Amino acid sequence: MDDFQQAFARVLAECGALFFDEGLRLKDGRPTPYFVNMGLFRTGRLSYIFGSFMARMLAARGLADRIDTLVGPSYKGSAIAVAVAQALWLEHGFEVGFDYDRKEAKAHGEASRRETRFVTGALLGGGSVFIVDDVATTMHTKDELIGLIQSEAGAQGLRLSLLGVGLGIDREQTEAVYDGQGRLQEGVKGGDAVALFTSRTGLPVHFLAGIREVVDFLGREGIPVRIRGVRRPLDADTLREFEVYMATYGVKPR
Repeated sequence: MDDFQQAFARVLAECGALFFDEGLRLKDGRPTPYFVNMGLFRTGRLSYIFGSFMARMLAARGLADRIDTLVGPSYKGSAIAVAVAQALWLEHGFEVGFDYDRKEAKAHGEASRRETRFVTGALLGGGSVFIVDDVATTMHTKDELIGLIQSEAGAQGLRLSLLGVGLGIDREQTEAVYDGQGRLQEGVKGGDAVALFTSRTGLPVHFLAGIREVVDFLGREGIPVRIRGVRRPLDADTLREFEVYMATYGVKPR
């Protein structure tokens, strides 16, 4: 891991954004021994740190100077887009816009003449768009946001190009599998969620870190993590449960 990736892992543990517990479920219903909640980056310091990490990644991969607007899906992605835009300006000298969607189209005030599903208006300037968010699990939230962006471009006559997606943590996980009646099949491994997303959209996905390397680093360094409500170093049982989970639902390391 790079230095900033190790620092990112430490902050995840420090603020409790990465935690282990019993009875956790993902949005799709699958069980999970751990969860990543970037909503806990909820102070000015933590928000700025996360934005700084993401900005460093974008600069290192030659993307920072190509972005006109950062777009984050509501709700967590909204704060991330703001934090990354600020860090790109303060640390790298790139001024980029930021925008995020609202749940219903606005048709009053500045939107009286044309309804819009986006808040700041930065997207209306057109150009190159880069999506930022917290975690990759199924990528369905990103699919929905792309649909909104494309719909907005069509409705407003915008010339937009999507550059890719930048995320905090890759859960390195497969998609959920359902039977003919739409019932979740636990313990069954589907396709690689991120690879399938890239295949259907043509967009590359960039990560600050993968969950395997984060857990490995924290365990190796003995850094306390919130486990069943108590902050302590990762123990053998917790690591074994994580490994079994990844064997069941994980993809091959990228």
